[in-house]
Amino acid sequence: MEYNIGDKIITKKIHPCGNNCWTIVRTGADIKIKCDKCGHIVLIDLNKFSSIVKKHMPCDN
Repeated sequence: MEYNIGDKIITKKIHPCGNNCWTIVRTGADIKIKCDKCGHIVLIDLNKFSSIVKKHMPCDN
């Protein structure tokens, strides 16, 4: 699956702040995502990233 900057994802596990919606901030060998509720940023390996995504919502750009 192709991921782009600005896409929204929903993760399988809930973040400690109580949210599971994230925005993709950077792509490449690693993917950087930002929590939509608290703003926490996480850098995840591309192989692991595909296993944590429950739903992908592409950006309308």
